[in-house]
Amino acid sequence: MQRVEVEITKLIKECEYDEVTRLFGMLQGGKRLRAKLILKIANQSEKAPLLAGIVELIHAASLLHDDVIDEASMRRGVASVNATEGSKTAVMLGDILYSKAFTELVVFDREIAQTIAKSVTSLSKGEMMDVKMSETFNTDAQLYLDMLYLKTATLIEAAAKASALLAGKDEKKYAIYGRNLGLSFQIIDDILDITSDEKTLGKPAMNDFVEGKCTLPYIYLYHELDEKDQIKLKSLHAKEISKEDAQWILKKMQEYKTIEKSFMLAKQLSNEAKEVLKEDEELVAILESMIQRSY
Repeated sequence: MQRVEVEITKLIKECEYDEVTRLFGMLQGGKRLRAKLILKIANQSEKAPLLAGIVELIHAASLLHDDVIDEASMRRGVASVNATEGSKTAVMLGDILYSKAFTELVVFDREIAQTIAKSVTSLSKGEMMDVKMSETFNTDAQLYLDMLYLKTATLIEAAAKASALLAGKDEKKYAIYGRNLGLSFQIIDDILDITSDEKTLGKPAMNDFVEGKCTLPYIYLYHELDEKDQIKLKSLHAKEISKEDAQWILKKMQEYKTIEKSFMLAKQLSNEAKEVLKEDEELVAILESMIQRSY
């Protein structure tokens, strides 16, 4: 991963603006999941660290814009750029990172560049869908999963597919792996938003619901409740939740096992990804560590 960090530093320096360097330094690196995938899949390619750096810039740009849209004050346990520097600055920094990433993509073969570029269009559509869906209480699990694929899984899918193309491997298998990894990873994150505490999350528990997002545990719960409790659940959507109401939601989720149901879908997706690349122990290990995160 050190090679990727070197490439990222180089890409930021090439922007030739100290303010960009300063602002980028405020961002927490995160898990670098996409970069790790690229290095593992295309480990023999000299261009793999650069591709990984490009994808990480794209991911960072999408998070900057996401925080502005959500008016988020925290990102990975620290103050977000929009909270400390303002939304205009956060958007412009995101635009610079996107632009730099696209500029560097031209050194890659056409199919690789198109794979990454197309995924950025998809994740932007997914973000727009997420905003639109947050306006009302969504009860459609498939619609939610479609949005999740576009907003989150598509860039992981593209990273896996592009690195397979770079390495001359079966890109279809790796694309399936990336897609399912992305979906299952986000479903687990959605579960942790409900079950973890603020110290662990770096943000308040149930923050997704407060922001208007109806993730799978809430959607599954809605369909289990009687009409009276459905009305109550919808009345709590997109607003600050009292401790008592939060406990009521958790109790109902435990009663109807909607968190477990969501986890089983994540596990199913993970198992499908394992099956297509079962010969690659390292990639299987990534899936196993992801699915085993405590909830």
